[in-house]
Order: sequence, then structure tokens, then C-alpha cells
Amino acid sequence: MTTAQEPLHRLARDLRTHGPVLLAGMPQPHDELLALVWGPRFDREHALGLVARQPQHAAHALPALLEAADRFDALHAPAQRRLRQMILRHRARCGAV
Repeated sequence: MTTAQEPLHRLARDLRTHGPVLLAGMPQPHDELLALVWGPRFDREHALGLVARQPQHAAHALPALLEAADRFDALHAPAQRRLRQMILRHRARCGAV
């Protein structure tokens, strides 16, 4: 892995770690992820709403989520697009609509 791709891979790893807890019970978890990263800045307000649904996990998930938000915001536009493409590809592999 190249040094330029490291922030993207670290962000994807964090999403895999904390995503299942934050997205538990959501009918379209990929859409929720895309909502967080669709714009040029991470949607922190939407993320806080997801954390609020799981208060028992908030103390552990919130710091990691805010760190992921900062990392996403620091990515260049091509890397942000790459992350969105990864989410879309994963959604297609999972058979989600």
C-alpha cells in the first residue's frame, strides 16, 4: 500500500470496526454510510444521530467517529471519491439496492 493511500485505508478500517455497531438495525446501512461521506465534509450531525441511537456504545464509538470525520475531511477529493466508490462496490456485492 502506498503512503498516499494509507489515510483512506485507515478510514475504511475504522468504518469496518465501528460501522456494524452504529448501523445496527438500519434498513440501508450503505446509504447511511454514503450520507456521512457524500459531500466534501463528513456529515457530523448525521453521525451524531447514529450514535444517539446506540447510547450504550457512544463512549467508545464517538471519539473514533469524530476522528474518522477529521480524517475524511483531510482527504483530497479523489480519495474521498475512492471511499464512496468502495462503499458503493460493497453495497453491490452485498446485493443491497
